[in-house]
Amino acid sequence: MINKYLSLEKNQNRLTLKAEGEWTLLSVPEIERILEQITYELPITWDVSAVSEFDSAGVLLFSEYFKAFSEHTPVEVVGYSENQKEMYDLLKEEEHVVIEPPKEDSILETLGKNTVNFLIDTKEFIEFFGHVFYTLFLTLMNPKELRIKEVVYHIHKAGFNALIIIALTSFLVGMVIAYQGAVQLAKFGADIFIVDTVAISITRELGPMITAIVIAGRSGSSYTAEIGAMKITEEIAAMRTMGFDPYAFLVLPRIIAMMVALPLLIFFSDIVGIFGGMVASGMQLGISMTQFIDRLYEVLEVKHYILGMIKGPVFAFLIASVGAFRGFQVSHNTESIGLHTTASVVNGIFLVIAFDALFSVIYTELDL
Repeated sequence: MINKYLSLEKNQNRLTLKAEGEWTLLSVPEIERILEQITYELPITWDVSAVSEFDSAGVLLFSEYFKAFSEHTPVEVVGYSENQKEMYDLLKEEEHVVIEPPKEDSILETLGKNTVNFLIDTKEFIEFFGHVFYTLFLTLMNPKELRIKEVVYHIHKAGFNALIIIALTSFLVGMVIAYQGAVQLAKFGADIFIVDTVAISITRELGPMITAIVIAGRSGSSYTAEIGAMKITEEIAAMRTMGFDPYAFLVLPRIIAMMVALPLLIFFSDIVGIFGGMVASGMQLGISMTQFIDRLYEVLEVKHYILGMIKGPVFAFLIASVGAFRGFQVSHNTESIGLHTTASVVNGIFLVIAFDALFSVIYTELDL
């Protein structure tokens, strides 16, 4: 007897191993120490009839040493039950399963998948717009349905709370334009024209675009995260179950609030940006505040403000719509929130820049 799990009988022609007791995870280390000491000079008969319990760990240990003994000497297994044989066959089959690494897609396959995903996104976005415009139509038919309290809340959150970052960004942009322009204009003695450069570029182009980009990163992403979190926690499904329209309760108030807040932020951004240009002009070119303001009255027409303001509601609608749309696309895991929030910011900024370019083309063609 070697131990309570394994006994050994040896004669001139054969070595008999008799397994006993419980071959389980707890006993495997002790059994393995004994099996390691067995030599291979004689044929082996392995009797497992006295084993009272076999778990997967015991079967794997048996399978490992059966394979090792068989490579050196004939091994005969006797006394096994039908259940033991089935477990051995199952684990042996799993042992030979080869997990192939995932095949890398070719360039054409990647292009095809990206194209399909883009078309699916486009289709879902069109459906989303359909829901939004239908909800807006119903709200216009019955204005009492508009959730004023939520609209005011989101105006405060997306507008008033963004004043500091908008002021800082616009001020720095105004200073940068003035500094860069001053270097070039000073070469020709045209210092005073820095006022034209700062005032018109900020009111027509940079003020609206910079403000929209900041809001896309700040508020557009928050729309996606908020709606995405509500989808994960089944709040949107619960709203539909109770008969509430998520578009009327979640999407429309955010879009309307953004369309109100963004033009106001653009107006604020224009003022701060021009002030930043005024400060930089005084430092770089010695243009006094009085000179700057006098020139500003001469060159800055009201139409430049209006043309910049027209972009505000369009940018706001795009940013809020994309943020809400990506929120509804979130699947039931937290990683999806991060992915769709990132997509929301990227898509929002891209649409802002694309539509700003479109506005520039239209204004140029109309000679505005």
